[in-house]
Amino acid sequence: MRIEILQRKKVFHRFVFRIDEVRLQHELFDGSMGPPITRLVLERGDSVAVLPHDPVHRVVLLCEQFRLPTVAHGPGWLLEIPAGILESGEDVEACARREMIEETGYSVDALDPIATVYLSPGGSSERIHIFRGSIALRVDAVGTAGIKSEGEDIRIIRMPVHEAIAKMRAGELLDAKTVIALQWLELTMARGD
Repeated sequence: MRIEILQRKKVFHRFVFRIDEVRLQHELFDGSMGPPITRLVLERGDSVAVLPHDPVHRVVLLCEQFRLPTVAHGPGWLLEIPAGILESGEDVEACARREMIEETGYSVDALDPIATVYLSPGGSSERIHIFRGSIALRVDAVGTAGIKSEGEDIRIIRMPVHEAIAKMRAGELLDAKTVIALQWLELTMARGD
């Protein structure tokens, strides 16, 4: 399939967010070139997320934190798995390990890839690399974490796997990466892996 970029201009750039206005043409399924169209693309970079899972105690750790974009249509505070932005040149697994420590205080014993997905490909280039992180829970597996200078105020929630899966099935977990990770865990456990 052919794509011709006719024009690209940066219309916004702040922090890790950049919005480009792109004028393009692309090949249609019948083989002809479509008319020129204009699209806005949020260039945010890739990110990484980890489902912290203690298979011995059958527990996961979730992070509860405030998310401004959810206020208009939701609760404002979400339960989600630890995640963060992949820094330029950073290895995906190194980022996963760094985010686990920053957001939970835990180092992972092993990382198992779950999926790499686009979060909203109609307008954003961001991909997220999702892993299961094997951990051994400590007695103090609750409390708060996060990097205060980045505005993070994260409450760590220790939750039995069956309870997390029940919350997911009931529609109480609204974060896509968390739902994907828990669905993967549920399927993996059902297969006996």
